[in-house]
Amino acid sequence: MILELLLKRLFDFTCSFAALILLAIPMLFTALAVKLTSPGPILYWSDRVGKNNVIFRMPKFRTMRTDTPAVATHLLGNPDQWLTPIGGFLRKSSLDELPQLLSILTGDMSVVGPRPALFNQDDLIALRTEKCVHRLTPGLTGWAQINGRDELPIPVKVDFDEYYLKNRSLLLDIQIIFRTFLKVVKSEGVQH
Repeated sequence: MILELLLKRLFDFTCSFAALILLAIPMLFTALAVKLTSPGPILYWSDRVGKNNVIFRMPKFRTMRTDTPAVATHLLGNPDQWLTPIGGFLRKSSLDELPQLLSILTGDMSVVGPRPALFNQDDLIALRTEKCVHRLTPGLTGWAQINGRDELPIPVKVDFDEYYLKNRSLLLDIQIIFRTFLKVVKSEGVQH
């Protein structure tokens, strides 16, 4: 088990480092676009629940106005009213997620794992803790993301997270990464 964890960490570090180099130019253009189209910082730092329910700060390119309430997007009455001029595009294309490569590099996140919950998503956190999913390092993508993403109710999402917990392997991670790439290209499963 320790060898598997070390290999996964090596895989995560190598993938995130290589991706940061390969995506440096697109990330620079995205940062410029965010800055030029709306007032406020380029990055939005979100308090998220990490491994063993430890809170960490996760960066994303900012897609929402600076006065947006700090709740899950689906809890906003009309999420579209809070989007910046390029926020919808960044979310649909998943470009807003690219700064999370830094969190993978530092070890707060993994390439594959359950998506990190917001600090105030008590129902999701409680259910993940009950099913021991909280023991996993959260990921940029995961089994739940390729099986529904934003469309999944919380209990179903946690069932997919638990499946990953019980069946995780390098082969499954590679399958998830490949299927994530296809979903991103098709913009499948993105609601907000």
